[in-house]
Amino acid sequence: MEFNANTGLGKIWTDLVRAGDYTEDEVPNLGNLREVVRAALNPTTATQAEPA
Repeated sequence: MEFNANTGLGKIWTDLVRAGDYTEDEVPNLGNLREVVRAALNPTTATQAEPA
């Protein structure tokens, strides 16, 4: 099963970790759920390419 930031479990677990109720390590290891939660909590910033 694949999750993303918009799936119910993705949203719930992200909110639970943000609230401090659980840590990232306590997120269940279901499919890619941990990766989705980590990505939502630590979004990477896109780098802009220098104009040529």
